[in-house]
Amino acid sequence: MSASAVHSLWTTAATAAEPISKIDSPKIEYGQLSPTLIVVGAAIIGVLVEAFVPRKHRYYAQVFVSVVALVAAFAAVIALAEGGYGTTKARIAAMGAIAVDGPALFLQGTILLAALVGLFTFAERRLDPEAHGNRVDSFAAQAASVPGGDSEKAAVKAGFTTTEVFPLLLFAVAGMLVFPSANDLLTLFIALEVFSLPLYLLCALARRKRLMSQEAAVKYFLLGAFASAFTLFGIALLYGYAGSVSYGTIAQVVDGTIKNVDPALADTMGNDALLLVGAAMIVMGLLFKVGAVPFHMWTPDVYQGAPTPVTGFMAAATKVAAFGALLRLLYVVLPGLRWDWRPVMWGVAIVTMLGGAIVAITQTDIKRLLAYSSIAHAGFILAGVIATTPDGVSSVLFYLAAYSFVTIGAFAVVTLVRDAGGEATHLSKWAGLGRRSPLVAAVFAVFLLAFAGIPLTSGFAGKFAVFKAAAEGGAAPLVVVGVISSAIAAFFYIRVIVLMFFSEPRPEGPTVAVPSPLTMMAIGVGVAVTLVLGVAPQYFLDLANQAGVFVR
Repeated sequence: MSASAVHSLWTTAATAAEPISKIDSPKIEYGQLSPTLIVVGAAIIGVLVEAFVPRKHRYYAQVFVSVVALVAAFAAVIALAEGGYGTTKARIAAMGAIAVDGPALFLQGTILLAALVGLFTFAERRLDPEAHGNRVDSFAAQAASVPGGDSEKAAVKAGFTTTEVFPLLLFAVAGMLVFPSANDLLTLFIALEVFSLPLYLLCALARRKRLMSQEAAVKYFLLGAFASAFTLFGIALLYGYAGSVSYGTIAQVVDGTIKNVDPALADTMGNDALLLVGAAMIVMGLLFKVGAVPFHMWTPDVYQGAPTPVTGFMAAATKVAAFGALLRLLYVVLPGLRWDWRPVMWGVAIVTMLGGAIVAITQTDIKRLLAYSSIAHAGFILAGVIATTPDGVSSVLFYLAAYSFVTIGAFAVVTLVRDAGGEATHLSKWAGLGRRSPLVAAVFAVFLLAFAGIPLTSGFAGKFAVFKAAAEGGAAPLVVVGVISSAIAAFFYIRVIVLMFFSEPRPEGPTVAVPSPLTMMAIGVGVAVTLVLGVAPQYFLDLANQAGVFVR
């Protein structure tokens, strides 16, 4: 048959069919999506800065663009909250893709503030000794060059710095802003990839210990790709179950309240095997991101190998975003499955709390110790998730806000303790630090006490809120395990404090570098938030309470 005959058949068939209805143009509420759009716009400007601005001006341009963007995005979040979008005007925006409600705005505000404080540690350039008359930061001189090769030596000699880290940070933040507010599974997956890929790159960029850093990035990338694949497969199964990727529609199919079923999907819709396996896979992908046992194996290696500013930012902001997404999934999409997912979450929370606390005791590296401590904290936060009450949501929001600043502050202090090889992260090097540098040791002790949940710190207020919500939600045995885990964890935090203040400093021990005002600000904000949320937490608990209602 000739091509013209095929063409005429095709046109005849088209005219004989029903007239095609007009495709509706998408309706996007730009004002309600402004925090994310500001950060994405700034990230794109950052890429253009890399292309067009001379090398010696790039650092200042990038820091300026990033700070302005994060402050403006935070102002936009505040404006939306003031406009009632967190309470009375909560709605689904962007044609059903994004939820603008209390939890979303609270978590976005927390992520933006954590990113701003993390950015100060990224921009620090006074800790390493000057290389060939140029100030250097924590990142590789030229990321593409082979560690120890001639091109790297030439890049160091020329005083190059990797300023691409700032747009990468902004892209990661943009993904994190969408992740807890996603209202359909495809948006959730895209946000997951948008914030994961920049993090994989950032982990590989350490200036010192390049090989260890690249190994950390490869481990994170491979395990992250596995977790993403599980998530995507779970999304496919849930789509087969409900005939939709929208959270609201899936929840209606789970409840059995949906009426008009697409005949093409009638055979698979309501198949509980698809629902259970799909939901399990998606939850598994999210538990990987928060570092819950048994999906935690990447955490200590990546935290240890990545540049410390990246570790601090990642440990704080990723947890906030991933727990936000987990809350929305369990409370909005799967409340009808509560009897199925709660027992599993009980098990995960118990092994995460105990596993993180017990393994941390054996650690000799300060970054690995903080990594296992973050795993134990993931277990404590899960206790609040399991409560399945409004108090459960608000206690988790408060804990995430408190935890993120303590974490960034603690890692910022780790960047200051240095020897000839860069950061001195082995615990033996920290012996006697309280004699040599009392202020730095005292600040680190405040952060450790907050991690341990000692009264008058934000850690105590957060743990108290989470455990209270869990007990009222019928998970009292979980609270008992949580308190035991906290006691185990307190042992290794206090061990570090004793090591710093009550042991003799070594003559060949590390020095404490004097940072620029940027790192001082990051540490100062961490201390201030730790003490304010510990001494007077009520205002912030009320704020989390008001923000604790998901739009459906």
